[in-house]
Amino acid sequence: MTEVLGGMKRTDMCGAFSLQDVGREVTLMGWVNRRRNLGSLIFADLRDRTGIVQVVFNEELDRDIFLQAEELRNEYVIAASGTVAKRSPDAVNDKLPTGQIEIKVDRLKILSAADTPPFLVDDNSKVSESIRLKYRYLDLRRPSLQRNLIIRHKIAKVVRDFLNDNGFLEIETPMLVKSTPGGARDYLVPSRVQPGKFFALPQSPQIFKQLLMISGFDKYYQIARCFRDEDLRSDRQPEFTQIDIEMSFVDIDDVLSINEKLIADIFRKIMGIELSLPLKRMSYDEAMNRYGSDKPDVRFGLELTELSDVLKDSSFNAFKEAAESGGCIKAINAKGCAGFARKEIDGLAETAKSYGAKGLLWITYTGEGEIKSSLLKYLTDDELKGILSSVSAQPGDLILIAAGKFDTTCEAMGHVRLDLGNKLNLIDQDRYELLWIVDFPLLEWSEEENKYVAKHHPFTAPKDEDIPLLDTDPSKVRAKAYDIVLNGTELGGGSIRIHTQEMQKKIFDVLGFSDEYAKNMFGFFLEAFRYGVPPHGGIAYGFDRMVMLFTDSDIKDVIAFPKTQNASCLMSGAPSEVDSNQLRELHIKMDN
Repeated sequence: MTEVLGGMKRTDMCGAFSLQDVGREVTLMGWVNRRRNLGSLIFADLRDRTGIVQVVFNEELDRDIFLQAEELRNEYVIAASGTVAKRSPDAVNDKLPTGQIEIKVDRLKILSAADTPPFLVDDNSKVSESIRLKYRYLDLRRPSLQRNLIIRHKIAKVVRDFLNDNGFLEIETPMLVKSTPGGARDYLVPSRVQPGKFFALPQSPQIFKQLLMISGFDKYYQIARCFRDEDLRSDRQPEFTQIDIEMSFVDIDDVLSINEKLIADIFRKIMGIELSLPLKRMSYDEAMNRYGSDKPDVRFGLELTELSDVLKDSSFNAFKEAAESGGCIKAINAKGCAGFARKEIDGLAETAKSYGAKGLLWITYTGEGEIKSSLLKYLTDDELKGILSSVSAQPGDLILIAAGKFDTTCEAMGHVRLDLGNKLNLIDQDRYELLWIVDFPLLEWSEEENKYVAKHHPFTAPKDEDIPLLDTDPSKVRAKAYDIVLNGTELGGGSIRIHTQEMQKKIFDVLGFSDEYAKNMFGFFLEAFRYGVPPHGGIAYGFDRMVMLFTDSDIKDVIAFPKTQNASCLMSGAPSEVDSNQLRELHIKMDN
């Protein structure tokens, strides 16, 4: 290697220089970011992951090196030795951290030439995502992406240091596991030695981390790779990373307390922000009623108002049906928005419809005190006054109303709220608001399956006081579950787990799992319950999503090699067809 490097040895990184280094002899290595030939002087910006520094080649001082420098082009890899010098006042570049100095080169070696890249390696380069992902190794040279991955590394280190210091053990769990019912489709791996049988890639380490608690390890964590074969969206990838944590002999307060300290440590060391602890807690019902979301963005108002009491006797069918069926009637007062054009209101209505609402009704209270709405012919004077009073309406306001099933209506109005918050610039993008959402429903009714399904997963413990409701009204049972929310995004979630055979069987019965099905799916796990299980609970954070929020980036820009919307890799061509011999070894025959 010494021969390859021409006997040169790197002494410094490009982005680490200041005026204090003037006069030092240094050797740098990196990529040519750009080159400028001014006749007898050639300037080149040399880049590595720490930043950029200007290197100078002077024909009058060394013509041979100058002639070498004339060969340089963007993305050439070079080694350069020279002296750190102060720039003249008129040549200072205030946009660069190293902009007050330059390196006067007296030795140069071209380590690798480069073809003209398909796009400029620059944060301001306008290039399509598909091209960026095809040439991801070039895209990753961009300073913003390198910054994101450096921050990712730093967050991981803070997490490991904190958990290690608090008595947690980092333990790996298997990547080839048994396929069990989960929230998404499994990625399956065929077994060569056991024809017709398949491993699954883990959607999470859930069962194994609980087994580690049963094994007596008390405090576990893992920065774990997980896989879900599901339809992708802007903040989701088919392979992703979790910060996975589990603890024994704890209750909800114990889990939330240690995790608040962890989050505070990350904010302090990564963002330079001191959080005030303990964090606020909000029940699931309150979050849905006030914000229309179980992950509310509380940086702005526009809270939802319940109108069911005001309109329970309304002659308007949508209101009447919602009240009689146990649904809800929700309103938002968009303060000062009575002047919205019909097109703007229709856009909000489309948002509501896209999330399941049948429509969005409106009342405008004009600046002159005039009230306009297609609803007026259906409302009594008392009902109209009740609406205006409930939402604290004033002249100039726009009142938006939706009615229907509770979850659907709340969610639809929650998204209308977010649209309005963005449209009206009500959201302070420099503010960080964290809170815990607690008391989730344990179960939810699936119309598709015609039965109850687990809201979180089937190992989540019910709240002690709600256990009798499992026999009488399972829909009202609350879980010992919790999510941590940052600025309207779920950062992580977890629960206290079931730790007795009796309760686990009870939950399986409510979920409609037969003994045979439960044994087939979770037999090895249920067997462990026979030998003493400590009370335990934990949490899992979406690590990619966390980095995305801390860097204000797209999720693809915080993962080194992400997949596209259809779960493919444009750079490597995965997924791809495989050789017929490989399929034969796996006892797989293709139908085509």
